[in-house]
Amino acid sequence: MRRFTFAVLSLACATGCARPSDVALIPSAGPFDVVIENGRVVDGTGAAWFYGDIGIVDDRIGAITPRGMLGAASAAERIDATGMVVAPGFIDIQSHSRGAFLRGDGRVVSKITQGITTEIMGESTTNAPVNRWTLSPTGEPTPEQVERVTDFMGPDGFSNWLQAMEANGVSTNIGSFVGASTIRMYGKGQAVGPATPAELDSMRTAVRWAMEGGAFGIGSALIYPPGNFASTHELIEINEVTAPYGGVYITHMRSEADNFLEAIREAIAIGVGAGVPVEIYHLKAGGRRNWPKAAQAIVLIDSARAGGVDVQANMYPYVAGGTGLTACFPPWVAADGNLIDNLSDPETRKTIRAEILDQQKEWENLCSLATPAGVLILGLNREEHRQYVGQRLSEIAADQGKDWIDTAMDLIVSERQRVGTIYFMMSEDNVKLQLQQPWMKFGTDAGGFDPDSARGLTHPRAYGTFPRILGKYVRDEQVMPLEEAIRKMSSAVATRLSIHDRGTIKQGMFADIVVFDPATIQDHATFEEPHQLSTGMHYVLVNGMVVVRDGVHTGAKPGRVLRGPGYRP
Repeated sequence: MRRFTFAVLSLACATGCARPSDVALIPSAGPFDVVIENGRVVDGTGAAWFYGDIGIVDDRIGAITPRGMLGAASAAERIDATGMVVAPGFIDIQSHSRGAFLRGDGRVVSKITQGITTEIMGESTTNAPVNRWTLSPTGEPTPEQVERVTDFMGPDGFSNWLQAMEANGVSTNIGSFVGASTIRMYGKGQAVGPATPAELDSMRTAVRWAMEGGAFGIGSALIYPPGNFASTHELIEINEVTAPYGGVYITHMRSEADNFLEAIREAIAIGVGAGVPVEIYHLKAGGRRNWPKAAQAIVLIDSARAGGVDVQANMYPYVAGGTGLTACFPPWVAADGNLIDNLSDPETRKTIRAEILDQQKEWENLCSLATPAGVLILGLNREEHRQYVGQRLSEIAADQGKDWIDTAMDLIVSERQRVGTIYFMMSEDNVKLQLQQPWMKFGTDAGGFDPDSARGLTHPRAYGTFPRILGKYVRDEQVMPLEEAIRKMSSAVATRLSIHDRGTIKQGMFADIVVFDPATIQDHATFEEPHQLSTGMHYVLVNGMVVVRDGVHTGAKPGRVLRGPGYRP
């Protein structure tokens, strides 16, 4: 590996030049692997932009100079960034690209063309740690199941999973929390009820292995089974293990609607009880009747922070969320892996219907919050259902001559899967309000796609999250300054996760860099036609290698595993 050298210029001074500030470091003439010149540098710290040149050697930033100073330097490739912004690569704090990284081609085209250079996974479930309960909650796993994931078992399982994704070849850097649902299944399967002391001990051991394998903390999703079977006490117990490793508790809370504020209080209580920072996934107030709670949530978070509690949040810039159609049923319906059986049984269906129509217990019914007219069905595979892809649940119910409850049940039973669904529940005014908060960060809540091979519908956030913020909310509507948006996309996440060598344009940092046109950066993906790449992102470099050139993926896969501060090789 070549090292970048500097020439030292001694400055004339009456008392000698003993202080570091009295020594000017002048970049050598190279050679550089890449020089990016004439751009408006937004360094990721929130500081004002400046015109500058950047020299890259191997995988790191070797020089940052005022514009024009690297014009004569030797470089294998020169990028003229005139009229463009040069910024740190964006860090997606909520990625679901596990499949693409582990068994796909790893290019995640829809992500990298947004300027995303690092993807952080781990909401609810992860591929490790593995045991018989995570493999087959309702029975003994087959020898074939065990053989496929043997490397992900035991103390090194989490680390091996991360390494397997890198070995497969990835265009972005990758890292992960450990999934709280995976941890619960490791100790208790999909059974309802409190964990026994022995089960808790198994969970704590699995968490410890994950943290030493490089997890950033624990990621929960508390509206889905089996995650929502976990009590506050259980979540404190397992998060307490992460504290000595610098872990963060990141959560899709128990409610984002009728019990939104109560859920924030629970998240804070878990963090305080476990002694760890709290990060809230995709902060939102769902359902029109809950929209006023967004301002109250901000006050609640600000008050907690003023009192010394480290609680922050992230979001995506859309008024609709995406998950499964199964989110319209009480959590117990899926307990012990019996979802399809319960939805198929006539007597059980009557019980489910009664609970939906007269909800007495606390659970998040997304169909009621969005209303059937606000529920867009995406993930239907059977030929007889293809006509319903892209239709609202209310339209499908009318066509079939049923109410929405029977329609939803029948679709899931027939498809034998959760059925991907979009729920329109949020307020545009609240999106703008949240974007402005200083503790806000961004995540796509999506996996990566290749539009040339993608089939079916998906949430447009998989293609447009970061360009949508930069185009719609920064440039067009001026909801926040460019420098602040870039900070929230880069260094704010790096700092949160203790990734100290990425997230800013600074000499010595890894060269994860984007070059985009602020006048044309734009998302194009829609709910009706989601597989459309964003435009305006001209260059993306990951670890010093050009992965996007002139807006086109180069095929390069220089991504690396990033691990939490508790990693123990």
